[in-house]
Amino acid sequence: MSSTPASTLLEHFGLTATAAAAGGELGVHSPIDGAGIARLRTHSRDEVVQAVARSREAFLAWRSVPAPQRGELIRLFGEELRADKESLGRLVSIETGKILSEGLGEVQEMIDICDFAVGLSRQLYGLTIASERPAHRMMETWHPLGVVGVISAFNFPAAVWSWNFALAVVCGDPVVWKPSEKTPLTALACQAVFARAAKRFGAAPEGLSQVVIGPRDIGEVLVDDERVALLSATGSTRMGREVGPRVARRFGRCLLELGGNNAVIVTPSADLDLVVRGVAFAAAGTCGQRCTTTRRLIVHASVKDALLARLKKAYAALPIGNPLEPGVLVGPLIDGASFQAMQAALRSAQDEGGKVAGGERLLQDKYPSAFYVRPALVEMPAQTQTVRRETFAPILYVLAYEDFEEALRLHNDVPQGLSSSIFGNDLRETELFLSARGSDCGIANVNIGTSGAEIGGAFGGEKETGGGRESGSDAWKNYMRRATNTINYSRELPLAQGVRFDV
Repeated sequence: MSSTPASTLLEHFGLTATAAAAGGELGVHSPIDGAGIARLRTHSRDEVVQAVARSREAFLAWRSVPAPQRGELIRLFGEELRADKESLGRLVSIETGKILSEGLGEVQEMIDICDFAVGLSRQLYGLTIASERPAHRMMETWHPLGVVGVISAFNFPAAVWSWNFALAVVCGDPVVWKPSEKTPLTALACQAVFARAAKRFGAAPEGLSQVVIGPRDIGEVLVDDERVALLSATGSTRMGREVGPRVARRFGRCLLELGGNNAVIVTPSADLDLVVRGVAFAAAGTCGQRCTTTRRLIVHASVKDALLARLKKAYAALPIGNPLEPGVLVGPLIDGASFQAMQAALRSAQDEGGKVAGGERLLQDKYPSAFYVRPALVEMPAQTQTVRRETFAPILYVLAYEDFEEALRLHNDVPQGLSSSIFGNDLRETELFLSARGSDCGIANVNIGTSGAEIGGAFGGEKETGGGRESGSDAWKNYMRRATNTINYSRELPLAQGVRFDV
């Protein structure tokens, strides 16, 4: 499969063949060739309950550690990630099928969020607020929240967890992580890397970081346990519809990162060379399996034919194959179910009048148990129900528009609201796109694609995307509780709003 076999990587992270085979309930396969990598023992529901209990005990100790000291642990974690970037990045690629540069990029994203969190550990600021009462001071303080449960998806098996984990730890919270059943090895490797950092730190409580492996019902324990103060879940909108109300019923906090049906608007003033490069990565990169993947291309009619010709040429030249091999840009879909979903969407688009180019299965003779596909371009006569649904595969629907208001209407007329982009050099159009009248997404870009977000900004979206925000900016506030404090340093006791209550 590669110059560094999966078995060697597992041993590097302390996941020996004997340990990996214990129990054997969950088989892990690489989408690169469909080969089995390991068999893992899954956790029982009772074991997850026990993990939450350990996490709660860790919280009671960790919340009293000064935040800059908590940041020191994350600094050490970042150092360990730097030392293991190559091995962990390769494991990510083997387990997900993304190209090696993306696997390495995912680990770099983890390193970046550690750097961000270390600085944050000295900047957990509250406000000083003017009081209407004389000789009184108001302020707000931020305190650790409690146990954080993280449920992550297969496509970013390490980075999304790290967004939550690094911030949670510096904010004073332990984390229980339930990774996707499709990518559990990356999670166990991350845990091994963190264990080395914790050993160097020397004072991290047991239970500060835990990984639980298993199917859906394992995650349900985290959803329903009242000791889990915040449940951060990344996945489908269907999953979010179930998770959100269940956490709300117990008055827990929920941070949802769900589906995206991301669009790029291409205006008449756009640099088409820039568009082709930006869209090719955003639509075909990671084989269309990013939540920020470009799925809709809304192009002004005057440039549609020229752009489509360039895109077809670029798509035809995309190197598709083993993602560990140099020069390859598109690896496989994660599994056969994803391939079937892609084919069903393409058939539906054709039934609605779409013209499909690409989408066929490739390399079946070489990799009969893997699912490589040619990214598809689909010209659509209108924004149909198929276009409005997210299919987690490299399908790019192309729509034409005449008037910019029509482009905005098409852009926003989907249930999802994660990422968006406009290509153009008309200041009025680009600024309108970024305004309250423009994109209704959590991410809005100009002259870059919809994917490839940096950790410095808050990541997340609106509508059926769930409303959650992770990573940068002030997303740290999700992991803390706020207290408003009023201090009276006088000998009087005036009440607010002029209320009098003289005893």
